[in-house]
Amino acid sequence: MSAPDLVVVGHVVQDLVPGGWRLGGTATFASVQAERLGLRVGVVTRTSTDLALNDLLPGIEIVGRPSTCTTAFENLYEGNLRRQRVPLLAESLETEDVPESWRTAPIVLLGPVCGEVPAEMGALFPRSLVGAAAQGWLRQLDEEGRVQMRTWSGPPFWSGCRAVFVSDEDLGQRRDQLDRWADEVPLVALTRDWRGAKLHTHGRWQQIEAFPAQEVDPTGAGDVFAAAFLVRYHETEDAAEAARFASAAAACSVEAAGIEAIVGRREIEARMEKHPEVVLR
Repeated sequence: MSAPDLVVVGHVVQDLVPGGWRLGGTATFASVQAERLGLRVGVVTRTSTDLALNDLLPGIEIVGRPSTCTTAFENLYEGNLRRQRVPLLAESLETEDVPESWRTAPIVLLGPVCGEVPAEMGALFPRSLVGAAAQGWLRQLDEEGRVQMRTWSGPPFWSGCRAVFVSDEDLGQRRDQLDRWADEVPLVALTRDWRGAKLHTHGRWQQIEAFPAQEVDPTGAGDVFAAAFLVRYHETEDAAEAARFASAAAACSVEAAGIEAIVGRREIEARMEKHPEVVLR
């Protein structure tokens, strides 16, 4: 089993919607975006055996031990405010779940949804471009399964990472974490919904506005941003170009529900060409 071009580590999720569910979680959105950019993609996850992931994510390699259940999220939107509940939570991943041959993958995104990825996971990929989507380490559940945000106090999950991705929603008022990552990680991307994103690199913050989009469903846009950023940064080593590419990909992804609007390189580049004014400043 040779290493994929990009590996995502984290739980695939069943997002509960009226009348049923659809696939969600960083592992879903990021892997689909990378696959549609032409990469060979692998996902390390845990789900119940009745979820036919190979059929649901065609063209993506799936590994991981079975779980007694599949993580399920209920997302409730009130304007720009999202409230979440987790009625089911799959068992956590362990470093042993990552195949030895996958540990040389060129690009890796650590993408937990609720603390299931060990903080030391990044150390498995010493030769890779590793990014961490902070969201899943900043969540905890109350007794009724409602998601509460927290400050991470464990070992640094960003150790060995080149980039950390986080949203305004993930941070809330806990901005001291952002300052620490900016000091300790070469690239920190803060996504801000319709306000665009901020990028910290080489000791300073820069801003990029959001590309125009007809928003239908914003779920997963931050995960699409993270995957697209890592892919383009690996290709160019240009953080400004990667931020612009990722912002265009995220804008495309909100124009339909679930993974339906995640697009390939041609559509992303067309969005960029249509709006040359949207750049990192």
